[in-house]
Amino acid sequence: MQRIIPLRPERAIAPADGTVEGDGVPSGPRLTRRAFLKGTAVLSGTLASGTLLATLAPSRSWAAEMQVFDAAESKKLLRLTQVIFPHENMPEAINALAVKDLDTASLGDEGLAADTPMAQAIREGLTRLDAEAGGDWMAADPDAQLAAVEAITDTELFQTVRGRCITSLYDNDLAYAHFGYEGEAFSKGGYLGRGFDDLAWLPEPPEEASPSMFAKEEEG
Repeated sequence: MQRIIPLRPERAIAPADGTVEGDGVPSGPRLTRRAFLKGTAVLSGTLASGTLLATLAPSRSWAAEMQVFDAAESKKLLRLTQVIFPHENMPEAINALAVKDLDTASLGDEGLAADTPMAQAIREGLTRLDAEAGGDWMAADPDAQLAAVEAITDTELFQTVRGRCITSLYDNDLAYAHFGYEGEAFSKGGYLGRGFDDLAWLPEPPEEASPSMFAKEEEG
């Protein structure tokens, strides 16, 4: 059976068999067919082979289950995150985490799957987005899509997506791996011995200007 990575904002890379990998990747539940079909919609895809993320993840296939938004709305929100936060070659799995975060937030405190104020505002914004694009924003070319987004910057949809994605799009293991961020250093002994002064884009300074941090120990 093919393994699928269930994407959740708080746990981005998780093996589907519920185990913990030797490299410290957190565990996660198996996404069964029943669970896969339970939500309102599911965003899914495959990590490109040969990429760093495909190497780190236990499976190339990923899926994000939605409880509020349907398939069309979810795909539109995913594309919207790409237009507002454009990054060349960034895997859609990372954008799907942001959409999952929007979907979860739209449930409300009581876990209602529809008609919360946030869900209504997002749906109204998506409707206006279509109107600004002449009827079908997803079918428009990239320039027309961007123009339509620029026309709705005053809407709650735009403000919500921009505000929440600043965190949900970048603060997760998939984004860290994609951008090359190694994460916090405290638990690993700090940055001092872990490349804090790696300045590959500058010429090497003279030794007297950048002495070894272990110079005194070496002299002793």
